[in-house]
Amino acid sequence: MPPILSKIGIIGAGVSGIAAAKQLAHHNPIVFEATDSIGGVWKHCSYNSTKLQTARSDYEFSDFPWPDRENSTFPSHLEILDYLSSYANHFDVLKNVKFNSKVVELRFVEDVQDQTFDLGYRPGKYPTLLPGHPIWEVAVKTNNSEAIQWYGFEFIVICIGKYGDIPQIPVFPRNKGPEIFEGKVLHTIDYCKLDKDAASELLKDKKVVVVGYKKSAIDLALECAQANQGPEGKPCTMVVRSVHWTVPHYWVWGLPFYLFYSTRSSQFVHERPNQSFLRNLLCFMLSPMRHVVSKFIESYILWKLPLEKYGLKPGHPFVEDYASCQMAIMPDNFFAEADKGKIVFKRASKWWFTKKGIQFDDNTEIGADVVILATGYDGEKKLKTVLPDPFRSLLEYPSGLMPLYRGTIHPLIPNMAFVGYIESVTNLHTSELRSIWLSRLVDDKFKLPTVEGMLEQTTKEIEVMKRTTRFAAKKHCISTFSINHGDEICKEMGWPSWRKNTWLSEAISPYGSQDYCQKD
Repeated sequence: MPPILSKIGIIGAGVSGIAAAKQLAHHNPIVFEATDSIGGVWKHCSYNSTKLQTARSDYEFSDFPWPDRENSTFPSHLEILDYLSSYANHFDVLKNVKFNSKVVELRFVEDVQDQTFDLGYRPGKYPTLLPGHPIWEVAVKTNNSEAIQWYGFEFIVICIGKYGDIPQIPVFPRNKGPEIFEGKVLHTIDYCKLDKDAASELLKDKKVVVVGYKKSAIDLALECAQANQGPEGKPCTMVVRSVHWTVPHYWVWGLPFYLFYSTRSSQFVHERPNQSFLRNLLCFMLSPMRHVVSKFIESYILWKLPLEKYGLKPGHPFVEDYASCQMAIMPDNFFAEADKGKIVFKRASKWWFTKKGIQFDDNTEIGADVVILATGYDGEKKLKTVLPDPFRSLLEYPSGLMPLYRGTIHPLIPNMAFVGYIESVTNLHTSELRSIWLSRLVDDKFKLPTVEGMLEQTTKEIEVMKRTTRFAAKKHCISTFSINHGDEICKEMGWPSWRKNTWLSEAISPYGSQDYCQKD
């Protein structure tokens, strides 16, 4: 069967895929979604208790506000799915989505010897985005069928994200892995598939160990504690290797949190790419202010949350977690359950399984009926399952981060974009703005720099992150210079970079998606 030809293909219909599909709708893209619904991690990697970690107004599309955006409570994952569905229906995005369509292979079909084509490995321009003939072929299986349908595209947008699908599983010594454990072992990706009753049945009156201390582990431990109320309930043990700062809410000593990191004036004291010598000198002189702000926030957190009591105070400054997108909101009642003894903590750098539980490198051991690994996902491996050679090898970058110009274009991978692989405080806004930028780029409204120029820019961003936080290799995070990143994107698109109406608003008001409503 000959391939079905189209201009643009989008892989994934999560938040990033839907944003890209909407912005590229005038090209009638074909969107491949492996499951039966949109939503991505909000649909397939959420617990019953999962909530957004920001207010509604901070997590909305620029042209589709929440109906109750002034509601200060954090919406549940079900409310977010309903919002995403409303957005997709309102803009008729779903007509281009092929559900239950799993991409099983990508094939680069352009003739690299064709002199009209420049892979970008040598000095010169990035290739034409819509050359008029297929560059990529995509193999798709639909509805679990073994039959394969091939598609041909001039341009591909990868929106499968870094989370879900492939769990990150710890490596254990020989004969000390989960195979010897007599209880039940699962990863959070498995726990997410359970309904409320099944989850409660798994946890209730069981000795549960949760491995990890990121947001997913914290939420899971609280669910475990709530399922074990009463005299028969067992405590949940959290195995904590490294700790990061958590915040109780978005207020610090009576001041809104956005004043410290989300305004143009607050980000002025932080380093950004492409700074002049004078700006570098100013940043150096203002470094004490960055330290004071971080300590000010830490003082409130330590006053509000009993981190020192439970040995959970991080040994690094708060700003390093914020700069690496690792800050998390602590759910209500978490430490109240710890005070009741329903959540206990075990700090350990190494551990392994025994028949009856797990053992630690200090020779202590705890019994367990259920061990749940909240150890994250292998986003790089997930991406490698899609990308073919030789492009797969380009993911192995010395910095540990994939070099994406404007968080979207890999300078050495032709006719392909990545949306959802750069993070900030609100990832929906980050993905939408880069989808808008990508749409205008595809429409030839501006040109990319040379390959060397793009690589130089991504290197500068990564170097800034490395100087700002020791966790830079974990995520491509632009939280401390997100407004500057948006400024540069706007300039490339021909938009004014300062988006607010008054100088005062520019200085002290937070930037969000509403500031980037299209005005042309």
